[in-house]
Amino acid sequence: MTPQTPSSPHPGAAGGPSRWSDLERPPLDAAALRRALVRPGGLWTALDVVPETGSTNTDLVERLRGGEPVAEGTVLVAEEQTAGRGRLDRYWDAPPRSGLFLSFVLHPGPAVPRAAWSWLPLLCGVGAATALARTAGVDTALKWPNDLLADVDGEERKVGGILAEHAGGAAGGEPGAVVVGVGLNVSLRAGELPVPGAGSLLLAGAARTDRDPLLRALLRGVEQWYGLWRGAGGDAAACRLQEAYAAGCATLGRRVRAELPGGGALSGEAVAVDGGGRLVVATADGTRQAVDAGDVVHLRPAR
Repeated sequence: MTPQTPSSPHPGAAGGPSRWSDLERPPLDAAALRRALVRPGGLWTALDVVPETGSTNTDLVERLRGGEPVAEGTVLVAEEQTAGRGRLDRYWDAPPRSGLFLSFVLHPGPAVPRAAWSWLPLLCGVGAATALARTAGVDTALKWPNDLLADVDGEERKVGGILAEHAGGAAGGEPGAVVVGVGLNVSLRAGELPVPGAGSLLLAGAARTDRDPLLRALLRGVEQWYGLWRGAGGDAAACRLQEAYAAGCATLGRRVRAELPGGGALSGEAVAVDGGGRLVVATADGTRQAVDAGDVVHLRPAR
């Protein structure tokens, strides 16, 4: 989910209007969302919207690790997160109802090898980017492995991110579950951005910033790609997920620096995303190395 640092005071801080009086940021209608998304035979089986929580990912992971049988397709949405988490335990903050902050549970099951589960954050990125292009009219690119980028005043800005965590407790003896969290900056104004490199759909010129249709489109996009991927036994090439990700990936063709877990870095040109969802980097000495985790910095624009 989008890494951020504490932002400026929310609407409703001392001397300001109530944080629930911002008519440009209406609350989500949980009942309407359930009617639209939860249906027999579909992926989404339950959907709740809470006014505030620390982290939707933490809430679902703790339920699963505590032994609670949380069904696949359970979705938890928060109007505000007070302890949102991104990759590498980064914390972030945003004004209430200024974005989409949600997590959902997936049970890929024994038909999908565990090695293929690494595709889940990339899969959700493709679903989200497709949804934003169609619904908000924003051309959204993917930064490997899990960032959503958009153009703001001629600059590439991060507008969202995805975090996938493995958790035990899957029902029916399945080999665990995955909790996927999505954070998307929707209506943040320039003065509300936490860091210079951040952005929002509003600042990217979105045709609409109504979170309800955005959330519906995002979850439907994920559902479509998840069904194709799972039906192919997790083979990202066979279901054309690998092709779709590469087509929308802003990292490919660029010179990058990968900050590797445990220290160290790798620099070179990002040339491919392989069958395991790893980023393949061609180094100056002519070798190619696959990176399966780490922070990637774009060092120059794509050709």
